[in-house]
Amino acid sequence: MKLAVILNTMLMTAASVLPLSAEELPPAEEGTFSIAVIPDTQHYQGQGTKRKSQAEDPTSNPVFAAITNCIVDELDRQKIVFVSHVGDIVDINNDEQWKVAQQCMDKLHGKVPYGISVGNHDMVGKTGNSSLFQKYFPKSRFTELDWYGGCFEPASGKPEVSGNNANSFQLFSAEGMDFIIVHLECNAPDNVLAWADQVLEQHADRRAIITTHMDLGPLEHPKEPRDYFDAPKGRMVWKKCHGTNGNTSQQMWDKCFSQHKNLFLICCGDQSRTQALHQTVKGKHGNTVHELLSDYGAEGFRLMRFIPAQNKIEVRTWNPVKKQLCEKTKIVPARNQHQFTLDYQMAK
Repeated sequence: MKLAVILNTMLMTAASVLPLSAEELPPAEEGTFSIAVIPDTQHYQGQGTKRKSQAEDPTSNPVFAAITNCIVDELDRQKIVFVSHVGDIVDINNDEQWKVAQQCMDKLHGKVPYGISVGNHDMVGKTGNSSLFQKYFPKSRFTELDWYGGCFEPASGKPEVSGNNANSFQLFSAEGMDFIIVHLECNAPDNVLAWADQVLEQHADRRAIITTHMDLGPLEHPKEPRDYFDAPKGRMVWKKCHGTNGNTSQQMWDKCFSQHKNLFLICCGDQSRTQALHQTVKGKHGNTVHELLSDYGAEGFRLMRFIPAQNKIEVRTWNPVKKQLCEKTKIVPARNQHQFTLDYQMAK
């Protein structure tokens, strides 16, 4: 069912949500386009999960399936030109869950360019070994696609850590603008950041986006459970992956992200107890960079509508399970963290 129809139905039935008009999520107008951002998709059911009562049920992920189904249904109406997954594709790093993840992403394959960041749950014990991700989403899956730019290959020749599409970049164009989007694994080490620097420099004439799993969240490593909710938040100075080789979010910014004047957007996930957060900062060259966290669980995914004529990006969070806009959540009641507009210079 199309989003506009769904919204009209909600209005007519007086659903118990905040009042909406059909204009809140209209079809993309001429001269605009959208990028979809899929938050962490850890909501698996059945075999291969921690739910003992479902041990005999087939493995499934209704939330993940609803998101990719919605994206496919809305490709033309929303003029979706790219889809980015922020990582934690699976909850438990096993074949049962990876098979379902592959099935969900297969719906997009060949229909729209997309990229995936590797999260801490997508690794073997957070060591940086993403061999199962590489089994289901290897470089070979993408090399024949003209929008696939390539991936980092470790000098060791052993792809298990950081190689074989665990860090990748994609190229796409929309409304006369050329983009590069780099997908980096959680706490990417220095050799990966050096590769990202090189890729971004080679494509300095393109508008740059980075998706990486960890960026915004509790500033310091939480010491108490409530700290994940209540402690001061921003760009994190703690890490989960790659041991001493891993970089914190702040280090990734300092060493790499801040250095590139064409960067304007960073997407991340990881923090389900922060759920939604965004901030706007300046890079080393004075460029404006928007940092957006989304880790919604079953509450929705992001559609970012680029409106070049207005130099605006409208960020909308849509819940494909409830089939409504996400106006608020229990963790983040403020509407302006879910539905908001960013300034971005596009019109000449």
